[in-house]
Amino acid sequence: MNQSDELLYEIAFAGYRNINLGTARHFGELGISPVDFFVKPATTLAAQCGVKASFFDDSKRNEALEFARRELDFVSSSKVRAIYYTSEEYPQRLAECDDAPAMLYLAGDVTAASLPRCIAIVGTRHSTSYGADFTRRLVADLAQAVDNILVISGLAYGIDIAAHRAALDNGVATAAILAHGLNTIYPADHRQDARKIIASGGFVASEYRTSDHIHRGNFLARNRLVAALSDVTVVVESDLKGGAMTTARLAGEYNREVMAVPGRINDTYSRGCNELIASNRASIIRDAGDLIRAMQWTVRPKSGDQSELKFEIPPQCAAVLNQLAKHPEATINDLCVALDMPFAQLSALLFEMEIDDYIIALPGGRYTLPSK
Repeated sequence: MNQSDELLYEIAFAGYRNINLGTARHFGELGISPVDFFVKPATTLAAQCGVKASFFDDSKRNEALEFARRELDFVSSSKVRAIYYTSEEYPQRLAECDDAPAMLYLAGDVTAASLPRCIAIVGTRHSTSYGADFTRRLVADLAQAVDNILVISGLAYGIDIAAHRAALDNGVATAAILAHGLNTIYPADHRQDARKIIASGGFVASEYRTSDHIHRGNFLARNRLVAALSDVTVVVESDLKGGAMTTARLAGEYNREVMAVPGRINDTYSRGCNELIASNRASIIRDAGDLIRAMQWTVRPKSGDQSELKFEIPPQCAAVLNQLAKHPEATINDLCVALDMPFAQLSALLFEMEIDDYIIALPGGRYTLPSK
């Protein structure tokens, strides 16, 4: 079987009912490849994996193959690639999430997804000047301070497109995750932006085939890819409900860092951000420095500096950080003994470090470092 035939079966399998990365792995563990899925008798497959034979109905499998042939024609005739989850090119961060798609369709440079610092910047389509200005400043300041950044968003109006354009303006790679096949761009106003994203070393990606209908649920489903591909999700502006709030929730479920921009309590599109902060589901972000400290990223030395430039950390704080790096989830008593520091003094220091997002307090009086 040649590579094209194998890809045909992978496209068909990934597009079949209820198949995602987790279920695809499960079939693989049972010894059922995408080819097996379509060529073996339904009764054999049902017995092998304990699923009803109706799931493997011949007419449904044939229909899936027919859709896959059309998609393969599109992929072969365009600059779009179909990347199956077993491929070395499939983004590692995405592979960590069982509800990720088994197949990712992508135009551009997929290696950008492997950059060490991936930031999702999301928010309302009805952004204000406050949100748009913050987004531009955040990306510009990050570009000045750290290397190897990828800014991820959804190419929508408002905060999304502000993030993509800020990245393009500052020489930062950016990725747009779409809620439809790559044969079109929605909204159409952002087609030129999509071209620039690809040309500048970023990528445009989707889990959807060109034959998949665009509907409202796609846009919410797309948000899990934005969250999964990122190390940290920054919510710039959002009401209490919306796609950005969904992205923040998913990022938390994926054990990614979540940060939110505070706003005035009576501003509609700051209510969601303020709620995330108040409920401890997000850390506050006021500038690039807050994000860099939370993620413990190394700052690029300024021109003429002889040594690496880092945020100033007091010696006592550094001692705590070093101890927690060696002994994650240490208790305050453990730290008192290890650092030879009085309880009252250490307690006050730990409180200050928690407020500054250097450490995280856990149940049972334990402490740990933020995830990188």
